[in-house]
Amino acid sequence: MPNRAISVLVVEDEALLLFSIADDLRAEGYTVFEASHADGAMRLLERHPEIRLLFTDIDMPGSMNGLALSETVRRRWPPVKIIITSGKERPAPGDLPEGGVFVSKPYSPRGLSEQIRQMVQ
Repeated sequence: MPNRAISVLVVEDEALLLFSIADDLRAEGYTVFEASHADGAMRLLERHPEIRLLFTDIDMPGSMNGLALSETVRRRWPPVKIIITSGKERPAPGDLPEGGVFVSKPYSPRGLSEQIRQMVQ
C-alpha cells in the first residue's frame, strides 16, 4: 500500500518537533494531520475518519496527556493504530492502550515510517 493512502495524526506540543516529524512523514508519502494538544486531536479525529494512526507525545498541556488521549482514541476509534512517544518517561506495558506501541525519543524518521507501515498493513 502506498504511504500516501495512510493518514497519520501527529500530536506534539513542541512546535518545532511537531513541524519536523510532520514534514518527515509527508516526505515519506503519508498524509499528515497535526495537533498540539489532545483537544485538537479529538476534533481532527471526529472530522477525518480516514486517520488510521495516532502518533502522540505523552507530555502535553490541556485536558489530557498522551496516555489518556490514546486510551480515549482506543475506546472511540478502535481501528486507529497508536504509537506513543516520550523522551522523559517510559510507560509500563500496562499503561499502553491495547495494541499501542511505545517509541522512545529521539527516534529516526525512517524508523518511525517503517513502524507505521508495519502497523497499518
